[in-house]
Amino acid sequence: MTAAPTAPTVLVADDHPLWRDALVRDLEESGFVVVGTASDGPSTVRRTRATVPEVLVLDLNLPHMRGDEVCRAIGDLPTRVLVLSASGEEKDVLAAVKAGASGYLVKSASPAEIRDAVTATGAGEAVFTPGLAGLVLGEFREMSSRARAAPRDAEDPTERPGQAGVPELTDREVEILRYVAMGMTAKEIAADLVLSHRTVQNHVQNILGKLHLHNRVELTRFAISRGLDQPDRVPDGADREP
Repeated sequence: MTAAPTAPTVLVADDHPLWRDALVRDLEESGFVVVGTASDGPSTVRRTRATVPEVLVLDLNLPHMRGDEVCRAIGDLPTRVLVLSASGEEKDVLAAVKAGASGYLVKSASPAEIRDAVTATGAGEAVFTPGLAGLVLGEFREMSSRARAAPRDAEDPTERPGQAGVPELTDREVEILRYVAMGMTAKEIAADLVLSHRTVQNHVQNILGKLHLHNRVELTRFAISRGLDQPDRVPDGADREP
């Protein structure tokens, strides 16, 4: 099996050499370009900064530095993080996502599922082991509810004067943002809107750029914070398309 022509560059960080080497071998044989490996947290940060891969496949329990700490340490890079962990515990999943991980798979996933997840992560998708996506969405909604109940101490930097909702987005982009807030994948959105998968991915990338966000997890959190997971809510500040 070969990877798609747009297969992202990858760095693999895991402290188990047999697992790490087998994963690297499988990715390379499938057409991915593996730019490096790491076996502990500090070396993962150094090598990610040195190579800036499109995707970091990250074990959550690295020596000397936890996976969520690694995510925070490279948060200024465009690299997207796919956590590949033996743990499916709620606290581990939420810690990784809150730190900036784009997706989370447990290591029981098949090689094909891992390859697909790496490709999807590189394309800006949020990829989760079945059952974990709902957990993350639920946490985002709870965070949003707490934020709305608390007094606002500072102006939201994503909002412009007179705009209380989503700035500078077209109707189509707002529509896609609403689907994102409901946890739908690009393929599911494309099927529902009768668009190509590539068209939806392009819209998502445009939205990320306009909102100065880095990945689909951040986009989901933003959309939920604007109440776009609620039926028929139209945010202020969106452009109108005929």
